[in-house]
Amino acid sequence: MRAPNVNVMTSAFASAAAGFGTGLSLIVAIGAQNAFVLRQGIRRQAVLAVVAICTLSDAVLIALGVGGVGAVAVAWPAALTAVAWTGGAFLLCYGVLAARRALRPAAVGLVSEGEAASSRRRAVLTCLALTWLNPHVYLDTVFLLGSVAADHGSLRWTFGIGAVLASVCWFAALGFGARLLGRWLARPAAWRGVDGVVAATMIVLGIGLIAGA
Repeated sequence: MRAPNVNVMTSAFASAAAGFGTGLSLIVAIGAQNAFVLRQGIRRQAVLAVVAICTLSDAVLIALGVGGVGAVAVAWPAALTAVAWTGGAFLLCYGVLAARRALRPAAVGLVSEGEAASSRRRAVLTCLALTWLNPHVYLDTVFLLGSVAADHGSLRWTFGIGAVLASVCWFAALGFGARLLGRWLARPAAWRGVDGVVAATMIVLGIGLIAGA
């Protein structure tokens, strides 16, 4: 009698874990937003506000992706095939680019030096600009996460929750653990390993989406 409940819980956990892994793979990358959060964390300036903006913004964008793409898939099941193929192709491209970075690492890692926001207001405005004016964030959180979430059907929101948790964990660790992470993230070798994991995750997800289309 308990087997169905166990199966449901197992499926929900698997979807949440998949969302966490996918979200983390897309968020963890050398970029202006991560560098800004790291700088603010190292200098201990408006860290809570910056981390809150990044995580809440991701939550909103992930919800738009899961709800928007998921709604299209539910209303027009045939559209799920097109979404899966397109999203899978994007994920494979992301994986290839990450693999290329892993094989040909940059000369520098995530640089934390530079001018930090001198006031809380400026920090907030800078963080909002780096988050909402970055076109890649819409591709990552809205389209790509939405595409993978749609493949989870009725558990797509569980997948989305996992992705949001990944965002919370990453930005909290980056902001509040900056003094510990800063030295490690500044090393190109560290990002070579990160890019290798990201490449493997993206390629597996991309193949999975296309194979299930």
